[in-house]
Amino acid sequence: MEKKYILAIDSFKGCLTSAEAEEAAAEAIKAYGNGATAECVAVSDGGDGMLRAFADALNGEIVTTIVHGPMMRRTEAEYAVTADGTAIIETAQACGLTLVKEEERNPMRATSYGVGELIASAFKRGCRKFIIGLGGSATSDAGIGMMMAITDKLAPQGGHFDDIAAELRDGCIFTLASDVSNPLYGPDGAAAVFGPQKGATPDMIERLDCRAKRFAEISARHFGYDFSNKPGAGAAGGLGYAFMQYLGADMQSGAELMLRLACFDSRITGACCVVTGEGHADRQTLMGKMPYHVMKAAKAKGLPTWLIAGRVDDRQALLDAGFTRIAAVTPADADTAEAMNKDNARNNIRNAIRQLIEEASTEEQA
Repeated sequence: MEKKYILAIDSFKGCLTSAEAEEAAAEAIKAYGNGATAECVAVSDGGDGMLRAFADALNGEIVTTIVHGPMMRRTEAEYAVTADGTAIIETAQACGLTLVKEEERNPMRATSYGVGELIASAFKRGCRKFIIGLGGSATSDAGIGMMMAITDKLAPQGGHFDDIAAELRDGCIFTLASDVSNPLYGPDGAAAVFGPQKGATPDMIERLDCRAKRFAEISARHFGYDFSNKPGAGAAGGLGYAFMQYLGADMQSGAELMLRLACFDSRITGACCVVTGEGHADRQTLMGKMPYHVMKAAKAKGLPTWLIAGRVDDRQALLDAGFTRIAAVTPADADTAEAMNKDNARNNIRNAIRQLIEEASTEEQA
């Protein structure tokens, strides 16, 4: 009987997209010579590669526009529009960390203005439903930049954000996709947890945190409610907070939303195995990240799940949680820069998949 492998591999951050990682794994499966087939399901929990993965699941048409990036330089960005008028927006397209050179990173200056421009562009095209992927931002402005852009682009001349926000809350549906559960401010907030990777010094972190807290207090007095402590408010530098507090957005697990929209349960029917993965697998993988949700869906159907990752820690905990086989694709003695090279990473994935197939075949024959 023909063996069908389902590939649902998250991006290897900074190295390979979900589609690229899956392509390498599929090549190894087909080249092994046992007549097996591989079906790729591009996945994302809301971060890197979210746009393409969700657009693929929903047959969205990619739209290209010009927005202002995190340092207010004009840049090309994409979003997708589906047949029913749903806009799929990956916030990193407009305010992503990859848009800023390392020496320029400064979350005191970086703005989410471009995200508001993406929303305004989609709104003007007739979109009234939005799926927003939160992740990978260079910003920590609590969404203030986004709100300024929405006002500039959609409010009548001299209009106030409150007016257009009310229109968007009443006439649109915003669904947020994220695997981040942090609040807006405090020890576990956006600035304290994510600020350092965005270039924030300890002094900046304190100032950013105070700024976010002050903004939340003002907003709470204005609305009579406060969403700054809701899970995910700190996602994408506080964009999660702005969407929930001002636009009535619903926060969802990006991984669960992705798998549901991709009809993953039905697609794995009849498979012999599910292969998932990410750049670095450890105990945090079990805290709602994409590979964990893939494994849970496969396990519910009695299917084994193989996990591949650039680096693997806490192997036994991952096995105990339900992953059947685990492979670190990067050789232990490999230089990190070399391992991050796309061609090397693809080759390492192919080698790891071949090894896993051989291990499974040996066990079957024993």
